[in-house]
Amino acid sequence: MPEENKNILSEEEVNYYYEKAELDLLRDALKRSFKERLLMTTRLYKIQQTLKKAKITHPPYNLPK
Repeated sequence: MPEENKNILSEEEVNYYYEKAELDLLRDALKRSFKERLLMTTRLYKIQQTLKKAKITHPPYNLPK
């Protein structure tokens, strides 16, 4: 008789946990003041601008021959 894997969740359970997490995030967001929202938005905007300007460089790989 094959042994059931108890670590795998059913699709309904996974959907339930995703929906619960989304609702928890929305409830937390609604508790924030306008000032907190503004500060977070400003911070995210600054990060976006920094990443937009970023140029990723690296030295070429020296592969053994």
